[in-house]
Amino acid sequence: MFSKILIANRGEIAVRIIKTCRRMGIATVVVYSEADADSMAVELADESVFIGAAPAAESYLVADKIVAACRETGAEAVHPGFGFLSENAGFAKRLAAEGIVFIGPNPAAIEAMGDKIESKKFAGRANVSVVPGHVGEIDDTAHALKIAGEIGYPVMIKASAGGGGKGIRVAWKEKDVEEGFPAVRAEAKASFGDDRIFIEKFIESPRHIEIQVLGDKHGNVVHLFERECSIQRRNQKVIEEAPSPLLDAVTRAAMGAQAVALAKAVNYDSAGTVEFVAGQDKSFYFLEMNTRLQVEHPVTELITGVDLVEQMIRSAYGEKLAFGQDDLAINGWAIESRIYAEDPYRGFLPSIGRLSRYLPPAEGDVGGATVRNDAGVREGDEISMFYDPMISKLSTWAPDRLAAIDAMGRALEDFHIEGPGQNIPFLAAVMDQERFRSGVLSTNYIKDEFPDGFKGAEPTAFQADLLAAVACAMHRKLTARSAPQLLRDEWIVIAGPHERRVRLANGGDAFTVTFDDGRALSLTDVAWKPGQPLFRGTLDGTAFTVAVKPAAEGFVIRHRAAVQRVLVLTPRSAELHRKLPPKQAADTSKLILSPMPGLVVTLDVVLGQAVQAGQAVAVVEAMKMQNIIRAERDGVVKTIGAKPGDSVAADEVLVEFA
Repeated sequence: MFSKILIANRGEIAVRIIKTCRRMGIATVVVYSEADADSMAVELADESVFIGAAPAAESYLVADKIVAACRETGAEAVHPGFGFLSENAGFAKRLAAEGIVFIGPNPAAIEAMGDKIESKKFAGRANVSVVPGHVGEIDDTAHALKIAGEIGYPVMIKASAGGGGKGIRVAWKEKDVEEGFPAVRAEAKASFGDDRIFIEKFIESPRHIEIQVLGDKHGNVVHLFERECSIQRRNQKVIEEAPSPLLDAVTRAAMGAQAVALAKAVNYDSAGTVEFVAGQDKSFYFLEMNTRLQVEHPVTELITGVDLVEQMIRSAYGEKLAFGQDDLAINGWAIESRIYAEDPYRGFLPSIGRLSRYLPPAEGDVGGATVRNDAGVREGDEISMFYDPMISKLSTWAPDRLAAIDAMGRALEDFHIEGPGQNIPFLAAVMDQERFRSGVLSTNYIKDEFPDGFKGAEPTAFQADLLAAVACAMHRKLTARSAPQLLRDEWIVIAGPHERRVRLANGGDAFTVTFDDGRALSLTDVAWKPGQPLFRGTLDGTAFTVAVKPAAEGFVIRHRAAVQRVLVLTPRSAELHRKLPPKQAADTSKLILSPMPGLVVTLDVVLGQAVQAGQAVAVVEAMKMQNIIRAERDGVVKTIGAKPGDSVAADEVLVEFA
């Protein structure tokens, strides 16, 4: 077995690989850029090598630097993780020429399947059903418009070397191609060093189902069943699960057999994923093959008990698979939620900044379920604008799907992050939706369920009681500490537009909460002290965790997707509060603000120019994604607040209208 492996990646996947290597007794080396000098991966690895500036094109994508790091440290093999050089056949060949083992498929398999254009040609020759499209490179925007017109709208513009949701746009009309084609090409060049583009028909209301395959260098290939990845946003997977609630045993076997046959046809000898687009009628079409480890691999590991990173290492070393297809079975159900640094309340725009608080849920066995959190960050770490905005991957396993979903809901309650924006409330909202719980999924799910964007959720009856009870308990604990002479049992609680009288009896860590309709609930197992960001307890037999923080008046309390400012007042204070005039929001109708921190790529207007609503004004790049900023109203440009190449903060003024 290898004695030392170099990990040519960063973040959570580097940490994930280190954990398996430690268990196998293999020493690890990580490479790092300027932005990752103090990262968790650098701390955990046995050795680390600096490879350059923060942009990936100057560090993680430079093969010469990876090879030099292997020479410096004596690493015998390289695990590329996912993204960066993981599907680069030239890099795999370069390592082989240097006598270094690539922990991934052989270069020929990467060339046959890793390139999305070539894979479709290969699949067509192998009589595999593929999505209709143009199998070939696109020269320029005019060529793209011609092809899109021939295929018929809507179409999907995709980077040939793409992955991880990068380099993808759906075009519904010609204007979308005109704007989307150059943006996809730029993203592809920045993220993968390869700007080749292809176009295929976009199938509406599909499901995204993928088969995990695993091969060795002796011709053995198995599949480890499927994952459903239909909950996507901007073509980026957000929630994944294994197995799929769509498939029956017959369809599962058919998809698995097709994936294995395709893998065997290219002598596949590592972990890889054959992706399909599926209809609600269980029909399916080959989409592409990812010749690498997938981000969502933990759910497969949880239902099969197979460590995919270990199997990749053993295969690369030349070992035979220690199991056959008949040895594999699905055990239970697993869900993965991707925790992103983004603001779900502002269109999921990327967010950056320091993790001033990072409190993940406890891992391991929790009430009959299993919680796993794959992360590459710690409290105090910086979320950089240069890389993917993922903070961690939270996974839960349970004997059945609903139990796994319930376990995920509770784990999300226990996950607390402060600093950059994060999508935990949104993920919690999905877990609570009846449509998700029933398994009626499609890649349009987020668009269908949140057509106007995510605005949080109105509290349920239970949550309304919970927020009021927690606010009263917090108020009592704070009053007992600072002004015990003011303690009382009855209060007026104002939460959003609602007002109610609440009585709080007893004290300490157990309370009886009586509402004005006469209902009395028990609030027990209270675990909270002033200053703590999480309040844990049990309300009427239901365990909960809420995020809490003081406000100018009262508290801001969030349970899952429901968040409210809650005031606990005396009757006289409540009477006076009703007379306060509402605060007026500032008028920003004449301003075009940067919706996220990032780099201004282009500014497409000049002083005095008349601009129409919907017109592209600027392109701001953040987290390797190019975001087109549009005018929300007609106007004439009065001032311009930035220029191409400038770094801008969220809400910084780009353009002001007269």
